[in-house]
Amino acid sequence: MISAELKGIVDKFHEQGKMNFLPETSEEKITLFEKEKNIRLPEKYKEWLLFSDGGEFFLPAGIQLYGIEHKPLINIDNNDRPSDEYIVIGTLSSGDPILCEKAGEKIIIYNQEAGRIEDDEIYDDFMAFLNDLYDLLGIGD
Repeated sequence: MISAELKGIVDKFHEQGKMNFLPETSEEKITLFEKEKNIRLPEKYKEWLLFSDGGEFFLPAGIQLYGIEHKPLINIDNNDRPSDEYIVIGTLSSGDPILCEKAGEKIIIYNQEAGRIEDDEIYDDFMAFLNDLYDLLGIGD
């Protein structure tokens, strides 16, 4: 069941009309993925995966999120990250990876060109990241 918070975000995204959300995955598959990879995905990101196991936002130039069942898949060994503390869960159209902490809730954008994480691109959780996408992508409200 989708939370009221996520429903509000998704409804706002649907108003844009240029989204490609993939089918959801299941709690069992998320649990198996975490066990096999010896990681813990952020709770709010898992909530997203139960709604959409990946997808593309604000097409043609926006972001792509990875899933655990539908391609492109999360690769926990993806080298587009500053350290092993993070997992790449998506990418911006600029190529900058979207990261999550391996054992936390924060969502981070890694500025590959500068080789650093910007303070204003660290989000407390996945919902905060989703809520900031309009500003992050410079498309306004």
